[in-house]
Amino acid sequence: MRHRLLGRTGLRVSEVFFGAMSFYERVDASREHRAMLDVYADAGGNVIDTASAYGESESILGEILEGRRDRFVVCTKYTLSRDQDDPNAAGNHRKNLALSLESSLRRLRTDYIDLYWVHLWDRHTPVEETMRALDDAVRAGKILYVGISDAPAWLVSRANTLAEWRDWTPFAGLQVPYNLLRRDAERELLPMAEAFGMSVAAWGPLAGGVLSGKFTAPGGVEAPTRVDPATLTDRDHAAARAVREVADELGVGAAQVAIAWTRARYDIVHPIVGARDAGQLAENLGSVDVVLPEEAIRRLEAATEFELGFPGDFIAECEANPWVFGKATVTGRSRRP
Repeated sequence: MRHRLLGRTGLRVSEVFFGAMSFYERVDASREHRAMLDVYADAGGNVIDTASAYGESESILGEILEGRRDRFVVCTKYTLSRDQDDPNAAGNHRKNLALSLESSLRRLRTDYIDLYWVHLWDRHTPVEETMRALDDAVRAGKILYVGISDAPAWLVSRANTLAEWRDWTPFAGLQVPYNLLRRDAERELLPMAEAFGMSVAAWGPLAGGVLSGKFTAPGGVEAPTRVDPATLTDRDHAAARAVREVADELGVGAAQVAIAWTRARYDIVHPIVGARDAGQLAENLGSVDVVLPEEAIRRLEAATEFELGFPGDFIAECEANPWVFGKATVTGRSRRP
């Protein structure tokens, strides 16, 4: 597995992140948890993503990382409620950040968090307060880098501009849902991340299992899934069939094709890959060796309707119109539409 720099930092992160949300419950599966982590590490992976709200995940990771914690880039998140009866036990304000961070440090059995994510935009907390509180934690050595998940592009842009002006720690990473069926991030968030030099962690690369091959396997669904097959739309089925067809042509798994697609369009994207066991994880990690031909990418995207919308499509039309920018051909930074 190859490694890239995290945003505009010197931290080396693997091209695929491991999502530990599946460690939610403390069941008699510690051996399987360790096996999954071993498979990921043996493949060259070094980024583990969890959150304070993921049940027992932080505590389980704290146990199985003991003795090799510094080998990994440990990421966790705060924002979601620690106590639903306490109005200050949630949100992005300084109090919840401080208490959530201390709890995560204890559960993970570590003195520092490599990458601390704001889990969700909190409309009620000024972004200045959040950025200053995060910077204070960085200066205290409890956090090394910061990122933000599930927030609008304008807010992230404002936060990083404030950080630049005020010499605070900027967001190095952005976390968004991104897959063949859910491409909304291409409208504003991914171009914004490129402009700010941010790394993007993509959650849900298999669209909840729709793109994993479960629903197109001969004989029907071949494994348990969170998705009710009866709820799938024609668009879902079209995408799943296209992924399966490309996978069969390339001689790889459908899940590998779906994960590879998330990395094919933007080289700043790091899919977050989870699994139910070590075998499934190993198969999903095989996506790093899958190179999708341009023709296959076009076919996959043609299977699902997606419009960039305004202003993206409008600007692309203007760029091709000599009335706007003249007849000269300009080369330089641009994204494939």
